[in-house]
Amino acid sequence: MNRAEEFQELRPLLFSIAYRILGSVSEAEDAVQETWLRFGASPTQPTSTKAFLSAAVTRISIDVLRSARVRREEYVGSWFPEPLLADPYEDPERSAELADSVSMAALLLLERLSPLERAVFVLREVFGFGFPEIASAVDRSEAACRQLAVRARRHMDEGRPRFEADRREREELAERFFDAFREGEVAGLRELLAADVHMVSDSGGKAPQWGTGIFGAENVARVLAAIVPPFARIGGVVEPHEVNGQPGAIFRDRDGKVLNTWTLDILDGRIQTIRTVINPDKLGHVGPVADAWAVLREANQARRPTD
Repeated sequence: MNRAEEFQELRPLLFSIAYRILGSVSEAEDAVQETWLRFGASPTQPTSTKAFLSAAVTRISIDVLRSARVRREEYVGSWFPEPLLADPYEDPERSAELADSVSMAALLLLERLSPLERAVFVLREVFGFGFPEIASAVDRSEAACRQLAVRARRHMDEGRPRFEADRREREELAERFFDAFREGEVAGLRELLAADVHMVSDSGGKAPQWGTGIFGAENVARVLAAIVPPFARIGGVVEPHEVNGQPGAIFRDRDGKVLNTWTLDILDGRIQTIRTVINPDKLGHVGPVADAWAVLREANQARRPTD
């Protein structure tokens, strides 16, 4: 097998490592491309191609994350990871870790970690790398990496919900939610929402959003029910779709262009959080992006006056 074939075989793993460290599809793809360039420029064949490439993509991702942190501090409104429709890497032995670590909630928890803690946690807890490999990847001693792993795990465990819904229950509840949403049923929506549900969007100041969010089952249910009729009237489509391993949806305009993505956090039989990514800069990899302002204007014009 030549270098190009070896790289292509490992590309899904490299992307998945980079995405979890960076929370960005575009930055992860760039990190993987840079890894390929370094691999191609290496004068010697590494003993372990997997170890070499994993270390390279990790180092590149740490450097990118350090500079991205500065930009994220200046970000307008809530910052969410770029939506991921499908994780290219699969490992049956680590399927639970892989699925859990790519959720919006988990990626937002990872934002609390330092870049080094985040990289160590991803390599160790998600992908099961040994500490010798991790130490080589992040250029720290094994003892230091063990300490970083313990700290990172503690931070992650403190922020996790106590009880996770199983996949089938989540999917069934999400199906009922989107059925009620399409019908604009306030009562049907309200009974599926947690009392303290939070609906919040990431627009980056580049698209319409609901301020800092909407709180409470009654408020969220009424807003949701009010969205549907004008959106449907102008040809908008709500396409249920798994996003970041969670129940969610892609909203499209009449031409099929992407308006936003939704993810639903489900716990204890209720929807706890609805996260919307509407920043056009974060949607290009999903498909051609709609003009959210134009869609909003048209939807507002399509609203029928109430009696």
